[in-house]
Amino acid sequence: MFTDIDHPPPRAAVADRRPHAAVIGSGLGGLAAAIRLGARGYRVTVYEKLEQPGGRASVFRQDGFTFDAGPTIITAPFILDELWSLAGETFSDDVTLKALDPFYDIRFDDGTVMSCCADPARMAEEIRRISPSDVAGYERFMTESEAIYRIGFEQLGHVPFGSPLDMLKIAPDLLRLGAWRTVHQHVAARVKDPKIRMALSFHPLFIGGNPFKVTAIYSMIAYLERAFGVHFAMGGTGALVQAMARLVQRQGNRIVLNTAVDEITCEGSRVTGLRLADGTEVPAAIVVSNAETAHTYTKLLRNAPRRRWSDAKLAKARYSMSLFVWYFGTNRKYEDVKHHTIMMGPRYRELLQDIFERKILAKDFSLYLHRPTATDPSLAPEGCDSFYVLSPVPHQDSGIDWATQAQTYKAAIAEHLDHTLLPGFRDHIVTEKLMTPIDFATRLSSAKGAAFGLEPVLLQSAWFRPNNKAEDIENLFLVGAGTHPGAGVPGVVSSARILDTVVPDAAAFA
Repeated sequence: MFTDIDHPPPRAAVADRRPHAAVIGSGLGGLAAAIRLGARGYRVTVYEKLEQPGGRASVFRQDGFTFDAGPTIITAPFILDELWSLAGETFSDDVTLKALDPFYDIRFDDGTVMSCCADPARMAEEIRRISPSDVAGYERFMTESEAIYRIGFEQLGHVPFGSPLDMLKIAPDLLRLGAWRTVHQHVAARVKDPKIRMALSFHPLFIGGNPFKVTAIYSMIAYLERAFGVHFAMGGTGALVQAMARLVQRQGNRIVLNTAVDEITCEGSRVTGLRLADGTEVPAAIVVSNAETAHTYTKLLRNAPRRRWSDAKLAKARYSMSLFVWYFGTNRKYEDVKHHTIMMGPRYRELLQDIFERKILAKDFSLYLHRPTATDPSLAPEGCDSFYVLSPVPHQDSGIDWATQAQTYKAAIAEHLDHTLLPGFRDHIVTEKLMTPIDFATRLSSAKGAAFGLEPVLLQSAWFRPNNKAEDIENLFLVGAGTHPGAGVPGVVSSARILDTVVPDAAAFA
C-alpha cells in the first residue's frame, strides 16, 4: 500500500540543487509527468488532495473486495514501457499486464451478442454472423482506422499545439482523413446494419465523447485495440498507479497525500509556485497541473492574468457526460460473465441525445459491466466476484437530484441485470458503493461533475483545447484529460510526453 514520503532517501548533494517542479494531482497524467520530469533532472513534489494517488484511477477497498474506481483497461502498453525506460527501469518488472481475449462482449437489446477481439479473421466472422453484407465495409473501416491512427496518434498525439498555425499545418491531413465528419457518420458510410454501426462507433464514449458529435479522428480507437490489444493490469488499474507512485519515489522524489492546493502563485505572468490549503507557500521553478482544466483556470489561477481561458469561456464550453457507477461484490461467482460486457439499450442516437443534449435521465440506459475477477480472482474473497456497472448519465447541468434519484436508478439497473446476465444476483450482494456526478464534482473537482472534462468535439480538440503549455502563464503546464490529446489512459499518459517538448531543461534554472 502506498504512503506519502515527506523525506525521500538521501541523494547526492548536487541533487538538492535540482530545480523544483510542483505537480498538482496524482492521476495517471500527473504521475507520468513526475516520472518524466524526474528523469530530466527536476526535483519533483506531487501534491494530492485525496488519501491515495490515482485521481480518477484510484481504488476502493471494502469488505475484502477491491474496486478500480475508474479506467479498467490498458490499450497502448508501449507508452508505459517508454515511461519506465526513461527512469532506467523495466515496466514488466513492476506491473503484469494480461491481454484479454475477447476484449469485451457487446450485448444488444434483442439478445444478440458480438464478441470483439484482435484477430481480424474472427472479427470478420462476427460481422458476417450478424450482417454478411457488411464484411467488406467493416474491413474498409479498419483499413481507414489504421490510416487515421498513423496520423492522429503516432504523428499528432504527442505534439504540442501552441498556436493556430499548428492547426493550419495539419489541416490537409485532417481533410484527407475526413475529420469534419463525426465518428458515426464515418461508420455509417461503411456499414449498414444498426448493430454493426453501434459496435464500430461507440468507442468515443470511453473518452467522454458522443459518437454523433465527435470527429471521425476518434475512429482510430478501433485500430488501437486491434494492433496493441486490450490489457488488464493484474491487481487492477490501482496496481499500475501504485507502481508509478513507487517509481516516482525511487527517483528520489515525493508524493504528498491529503494535501490540497489552494492557488498557483504568480509574479505577473510567471509562475512562482503554489499555496497549499493550509497556507503554506511552496516555491517552484515550474508547475504542472493534473487538476481538471476548468478547476485549474477558474480556481487555482483565480488571481492570475488570463485572456484565453476566462471563467466565461469555460462556463460556455461543452463538457463530457458524467457517469453513474455501482460497485458491488457477491458471495458467489458468475463464471459465464466475461471480464467486460457492453450492454446496449433499446435506443442509441436518442439515448445519447438525452444524455448530451437534452440532459435528462432517461428510463432506458446502456451499461458497461466490469467483472475483473474473471481475470484476477485476488480482487475478491475466495468464491466471490467483484463487479462494477457503469451507466453514462448527464452532467450536473441536468439538475438531477442524485441524493434522491440514485437509489431509484440503481434499482432499475439491478432489475435489468437480474433479467439478463446476473439472475438472482441481488440476493448475493455482500458489499456495495455508488459513485454519481456529485462525486466527480466534489471528490475529483470536475466542472459540472463531468467525468472526462471538456467534450472532445473538433472545436475543443488540439489547439482548441487548453494547451499543454499554458498560454498566459509562463512555466505553467497542463496534463490530463482536459488538455491535448484528451482523455483515456493513452491520452493522459501522452499528455505528459508532450512536456518533453514544451518544458525547459532543468539546466535552464541552474
